[in-house]
Amino acid sequence: MSDLRLYFMECGSLKTQVQMIKMNQGLGDPYEVPVPFYLIQHPRGNVLYDGGNALEVAQDAVAHWGQGVVDAYTPVMTEDDFVVNQLERLDVDPASIKYVIQSHLHLDHSGAIGHFPNAEYITQRRELEYAFTPQWFQKPAYIRPDFDRDVDWLLLDGPHDDEYDLFGDGAIKTLFTPGHAPGHMSVIVNLENDGAMILTADACYTMDHYNRTALPGLIHSASDVADSVDKIHRAVDKYEATPVTGHDPEEWPKFKKAPEYYS
Repeated sequence: MSDLRLYFMECGSLKTQVQMIKMNQGLGDPYEVPVPFYLIQHPRGNVLYDGGNALEVAQDAVAHWGQGVVDAYTPVMTEDDFVVNQLERLDVDPASIKYVIQSHLHLDHSGAIGHFPNAEYITQRRELEYAFTPQWFQKPAYIRPDFDRDVDWLLLDGPHDDEYDLFGDGAIKTLFTPGHAPGHMSVIVNLENDGAMILTADACYTMDHYNRTALPGLIHSASDVADSVDKIHRAVDKYEATPVTGHDPEEWPKFKKAPEYYS
């Protein structure tokens, strides 16, 4: 679609250690990763894929996330990095956002929820249900004030509605890719000039995950992670697409950032 634009944006970074991103690798080695989110401009409405960290993280991360989380993933973020403030610098009115697609509801992806008054918020039903009652090992990743909001949810039920076509024209499709979280979704964006891109979010933190040489440091199901990576490979082949990994400090600098865009 010629009028489609894809903007790569970043809500600061997280200072962590390699083993938190690549399971059982680089124990204790420092590692800083980007926190991406994406704006897709479609003729029928603006779409966000994720929203980075909540504004409260820039104001007092320990109060919002807790000391344990901040010790493991120290955010590097200012209020200017908050999704609403970044969009306003692009002259994008929050009221113009039609959909917010949530890859999942972990704390570094849910910052947009509740801040776009006309948006439908799209997530997997199982992801929203799990976010309210996560198992102990995933509980710190879900910050309830981020997603427990009075918003208009559009709940999908993967794999039955896989490759959900947002506008019915093939431009933007979701891809059910569970494993890192039980209801994780990637997004396929079919660009006319730059070709298809698959935004994998945390289905593939880095190219090591995409290349099947590492598991993410935090997972719900290792088996589902592996199956979802295989599924992303099939989609890359099907759409002749470029995979875009979710927290990759080596790959992220290679992409154009807003205000530049892909089309």
